[in-house]
Amino acid sequence: MSDLKYYTEEGLKALKDELEQLERVERPKISKQIGEAIDKGDLSENAEYDAAKEAQGLMETRIVKLKNVIANARILDESKMDNSKVLILSKVKIKNLKNNKEVEYTLVAENEADLKAKKISIDSPIGKGLLGKEAGDIADVVTPAGVIQFEVLEISR
Repeated sequence: MSDLKYYTEEGLKALKDELEQLERVERPKISKQIGEAIDKGDLSENAEYDAAKEAQGLMETRIVKLKNVIANARILDESKMDNSKVLILSKVKIKNLKNNKEVEYTLVAENEADLKAKKISIDSPIGKGLLGKEAGDIADVVTPAGVIQFEVLEISR
């Protein structure tokens, strides 16, 4: 299976910023904590040393993961995307046919989902149900509460 993931420019920048923060700020900070714990003597019973080493291990794992994600990331070119169908990065206005509520979401990669910003993952139940639909189509969205029907009102970027 490929590790290739698609990101917006802002999503990829956020990952790169996090990596830089970890490498330039957090890594030296933890190294300093380990050094201070070593200076206190007996490491066999030094809780500060153990905690700092554990934090270092977790941070190094995160750095490796971020580097892998960034190396396999691809930027989505919104200018070349079809607006007639719901795709990743589509801004979709939908209406819940049961309660007639209208809502607007932008479909994004799972790692950029943020419900407060009205960005939902294409892997979410609503995202999956909307993918490939055109304006006027009815999407049957399977949720834990049952099937909910949404009408696609508008698609934009």
